[in-house]
Amino acid sequence: MRLAFAALTCLVMSAGSAYAVGPKLNCSDPQTQAEMTDCAANEFDRADKALNAQWKLTRAVMQETDANLEDDQKGAEKALLNAQRAWIAYRDGQCEAEGFSVRGGTMEPMIVDDCKARLTDARTKELKALAAPQ
Repeated sequence: MRLAFAALTCLVMSAGSAYAVGPKLNCSDPQTQAEMTDCAANEFDRADKALNAQWKLTRAVMQETDANLEDDQKGAEKALLNAQRAWIAYRDGQCEAEGFSVRGGTMEPMIVDDCKARLTDARTKELKALAAPQ
């Protein structure tokens, strides 16, 4: 009896996980609102990863800048950190505001994530410019 119960449990659990995988998401031609929302979330995730990678590079440049300045002139890294914190608050607030055009609907998360991806890509370019040699 225990063996039958264990086998049944394994069967049910494996069927559930196979069902959860589902078909691969095609973001070049999403067909449903759920797919469009998932694609927007994926795009924001991609943009956020690129931003985080660039952040590390730009922060290192600012640390190097500070290392080459007199003590009374240092502050590049702190200024960058303050700007980034303010930018995150701006991005999140701006995108929340954009989401109000479809507030409560199934499109809201897609609109918010599209906005976050767009602004995050723009910020990544700004961080690259800050890190570029002068």
